[in-house]
Amino acid sequence: MTLAVTIGFGDVDYVAHPEVWMLLVGALAIGWFASRVLEPKAVAAGYEPISRNQKRWFVLGFFSMWLASDWPVHDIAENYLYSVHMLQHLVLSMLIPAAFVLATPRWVLELVVDPKSRFWGWFRTASKPLFAGIAFNVLTMWLHWSRVVQISADSGVVHFGFHLMIFVSGLLMWMPVFGPITEWRLKPLSQCIYLFSMSLVPTIPGGWLVFATGVVYRHYDNAERLWGIDVLADQQAAGAIMKLLGGFALWVIILIVFTRWAKSEMRSDEAARDERERLERVDTLTYDQVSTAFATTPAASDPNQRH
Repeated sequence: MTLAVTIGFGDVDYVAHPEVWMLLVGALAIGWFASRVLEPKAVAAGYEPISRNQKRWFVLGFFSMWLASDWPVHDIAENYLYSVHMLQHLVLSMLIPAAFVLATPRWVLELVVDPKSRFWGWFRTASKPLFAGIAFNVLTMWLHWSRVVQISADSGVVHFGFHLMIFVSGLLMWMPVFGPITEWRLKPLSQCIYLFSMSLVPTIPGGWLVFATGVVYRHYDNAERLWGIDVLADQQAAGAIMKLLGGFALWVIILIVFTRWAKSEMRSDEAARDERERLERVDTLTYDQVSTAFATTPAASDPNQRH
């Protein structure tokens, strides 16, 4: 059933998205199965239980996926405003994958993918910074090519497939930073360099959209303008979102990673300095004790004494 709903200055018809609901039910089922069935067995085997923070990240990822994929955001992004489309893609490619990566315990990943299987090796390769970073950025550039945007708009199945691709590429992109396999993570300074490089590529299509003088995506050049937003203004807003918002998010993470690393280094330096001072005090005390003991011996007190 279609229900007309008035939003702002335009009408956005309600459209049911059962594929999104199935995806959400699947995500809930996975979360329930991991926490209710797998976790007790994992804890009994000596693994860490799912933490509160991991549960919070799962909830954030679930609701972000719902908001970004269902009505009205999905329908506005697909049919009316490319700026909303851009915001949706940022959420699907960066926020949701990061949340689900942070929500995943290591033992869940090892149960899903057998560490002794060949697929584990493929997964390891795909999670390496060079492969994951290049794949994420190439996909980002390709999906904003005008022809690809039109193909996506013409087919709901293709559109869903593209969303799945950017979600998976986002999962791989975050593995060197937040991944549950700690030995696969980069060192803090390498993480900062990696994230900095990830913030550079999106500025190219973002700047292209901001400074374009004509309409880039004909699909969004509709006579009916939602909320009265001009097509060029919408296009420029999309470029600004891609250029600034995505980069800003990565820079915030860089700042957090660098600050934590600097604090850790300061604590290590303080601990090393305290240890040196302790050893120096022990050496001084030992020297004083030996000197005192030597001074109180008969041989030291009576120089004329002979052995």
